[in-house]
Amino acid sequence: MADIRNRGHTWAAGAGLGVLTVNSVLAIVRAGGDPAAVAFVAASYLLLLSLFACLREYERSPPGSPARERARRAVWPLTALLTAGFAWKVASVMPSPAASAVVWALAAATIGGGGFALLGQAA
Repeated sequence: MADIRNRGHTWAAGAGLGVLTVNSVLAIVRAGGDPAAVAFVAASYLLLLSLFACLREYERSPPGSPARERARRAVWPLTALLTAGFAWKVASVMPSPAASAVVWALAAATIGGGGFALLGQAA
């Protein structure tokens, strides 16, 4: 029974990775050669791949192992970078500086809360 669930999980992960890859390629094509847009999409894609690899390592490692702890500690910087990158893109299209400040404040709260949840507690 566990084997069936594992295959389904693997299929779903592969499908998700395929959709992410296709969407990233399409976004780069739509960027029309804008280096900043291409860099943003490529960096986001690589950060997501790294995050997925860390989460997979965390799930596969036995509780209390050094590998599991390393993976847990790597999740926060990756999510913080993704949050900051998306906040940067969203804040740049906000209609006013006040709205941009709200976006950055929410991103900072998310990053801070994630850091506390992942790193502020004992393993």
